[in-house]
Amino acid sequence: MNASAVPLDPRDPRDRPARLTVGVVGSGRVGPALAAALRLAGHRPVAASGVSDASVRRAAVLLPEVPLVTPAEVLARAELVLLTVPDDALPGLVEGLAETGAIRPGQLLVHTSGRYGTKVLSPALHAGALPLALHPAMTFTGTSVDVQRLAGCSFGVTAPDELRLAAEALVIEMGGEPEWVEEDARPLYHAALALGANHLVTLVAQSMELLGKAGVEAPDRMLGPLLGAALDNALRSGDAALTGPVARGDAGTVAAHVAELREHAPAAVPGYLAMARTTADRALAHGLLKPELAEDLLGVLADGDSRPGGER
Repeated sequence: MNASAVPLDPRDPRDRPARLTVGVVGSGRVGPALAAALRLAGHRPVAASGVSDASVRRAAVLLPEVPLVTPAEVLARAELVLLTVPDDALPGLVEGLAETGAIRPGQLLVHTSGRYGTKVLSPALHAGALPLALHPAMTFTGTSVDVQRLAGCSFGVTAPDELRLAAEALVIEMGGEPEWVEEDARPLYHAALALGANHLVTLVAQSMELLGKAGVEAPDRMLGPLLGAALDNALRSGDAALTGPVARGDAGTVAAHVAELREHAPAAVPGYLAMARTTADRALAHGLLKPELAEDLLGVLADGDSRPGGER
């Protein structure tokens, strides 16, 4: 495949990519799901690489009858190659594939790292490949559920200008929504997603543990409607959706929280204090927290850091 075969308008069926053979290097949770989505769009997965037992199982479920081979063999068989390895492993992988001559001119090389744009694929570009960065803004389970969740999922897209529409077309074919991200903005973009998604999991898991210690038999059932509403409100209204004792300036309640956490879950105190301070700052800036109440509240939070177990 060469640049002249790249589509001009992903909205026009006549300009969608030709049916491509697809390979996956790194059969973690992401690669097999994306390859399965591309198969639904008419492309043909032909090879994947993976060495762990979990990788083999994922490939067997999501890409049945697709052989597991070496990364070099994946590139030899596929016109479109998905590089779905951990961020820190990506630069070395690309350099190694380029040095060994595994990359072919005209080959579409797609990585799914949120951190990187296409500069990390420079060795492949010099070898004649067509570099694309397509990062799905979604958490993956490694099961067939992931393929369904790609419908409407936003992808952070970075590509050379002449390949932008080709990249967007591939995202649309997988059921996603392309969102352009400039090369230099990729680290900030990725930090924003990690801040929201990864830390959310930690907060929810910690909240469920504390509810269990409080005697709640079904923490997940209790939190589901509450957190669902909070997330929906936050996405709709941002800081205006803030509620709770910190946003109200209830210093006494916050002090009681800190005391209980210090007794029953001391490891949760630093996180509670850090999030409470950030919430207070945002509530103040948005006019939700009255300045006259903020002083006592911030005093409680500062005192929480000075107590045993709260040293920095």
